[in-house]
Amino acid sequence: MTTPDRETAADFRPVRGRLVAIVIGIAILVGAIALAITLPGQYEIMDRLTCAGIGVAVAAFMSRYATIHARPDARGLHVRNLGSGELVPWEDITAVRFSQGMPWVRLDLEDGTDLAVMAIQRADGPRSVDEAQRLADLVGI
Repeated sequence: MTTPDRETAADFRPVRGRLVAIVIGIAILVGAIALAITLPGQYEIMDRLTCAGIGVAVAAFMSRYATIHARPDARGLHVRNLGSGELVPWEDITAVRFSQGMPWVRLDLEDGTDLAVMAIQRADGPRSVDEAQRLADLVGI
């Protein structure tokens, strides 16, 4: 069996989780701003700014969640979960796990640790199993 071409492989991205994050982020941002504008007169400017600021903070977090991805290339897999992201060289990946009950794929690494790949989420149903297999094929294990 030959390993698929890592250079041209498509990125891994969640579908349902991304959609939910976008909808929730927009709804909370709009709701918080509308609330800040329509608060009764006894509320000061700081109360209004705090309300709007909470909406902005939640929207920023949801935006971060909506941009989760894993990008394969010749050097390895660039995994970007909620943090800054990291490059995992192909040779450091010893296993791809996605057993029943796991919310997302986990990579077993050569140093004995594991890494979540939130870009492949169980919430995406049968598509998630296909994506986990595609990743395992790319890893070549």
